[in-house]
Amino acid sequence: MELIPAIDIRGGRCVRLLQGDYGRETVFGDDPLAMARRWVGEGARRLHVVDLDAAKEGRPVNAALIARIIAETGVRVQVAGGPRDAAAFDRWAEAGADRIVTGTLAVQAPDIVEAAARRHPGRIAAAVDARGGRVAIKGWLETSDLQVADFIRGMRRRGVAHVIYTDISRDGMMAHPDFDAFARVLDESGLRAEGGEEVPVIYSGGITSVDDIARLAAEFSIEGVIVGRALYDGSIDLRAAQRVLVSGDDW
Repeated sequence: MELIPAIDIRGGRCVRLLQGDYGRETVFGDDPLAMARRWVGEGARRLHVVDLDAAKEGRPVNAALIARIIAETGVRVQVAGGPRDAAAFDRWAEAGADRIVTGTLAVQAPDIVEAAARRHPGRIAAAVDARGGRVAIKGWLETSDLQVADFIRGMRRRGVAHVIYTDISRDGMMAHPDFDAFARVLDESGLRAEGGEEVPVIYSGGITSVDDIARLAAEFSIEGVIVGRALYDGSIDLRAAQRVLVSGDDW
């Protein structure tokens, strides 16, 4: 299982929001590229980079900065925030993004996402941003009528290779994941692992300690976990967590 640092960009700075609320922002650095280099230097092999401005406004805002992160860090980068048309997937693929994450477009125009998955096999990920069992869109500012499990099943049928599940109620709150709710989502969407197979799901939201990461790895066999605030405030040491994931030793 990969431990994936989150780099959320707003106004050109590295920030974290509480429960996706743009009015509850903490700035952790003025240079997201420097932050990306820090996490890579501490052992990250993949980064989750979000253009919060684009997610809110529906147009590229920090694209040039994110392109530099892709080009200059030398690791796999999954880009999230604001792809609202077919061309956006192609632009990010050409820029070298390992994965392009889509949420709003996947809800509102799933045919476009399905076509993108055919053009870029294995590189499209669906952002399943969960609020009260339904999928949130437009930078989490709105909540759709689409049920989370239905959305996941639909995206998988359309050829989307990866799912990034975020529990909005826990995001940035340092409150630990709701493991029972996550288990229900996997069961209802048919994504439980069988025979040691890794589930193509990345979990995000409320990761507070290395024990949270260990439990997710042990109980769900998912491909990754995104960690944000706990890395930035020092609750989780990335180097130590990476060593444990590689060795398989107890936390």
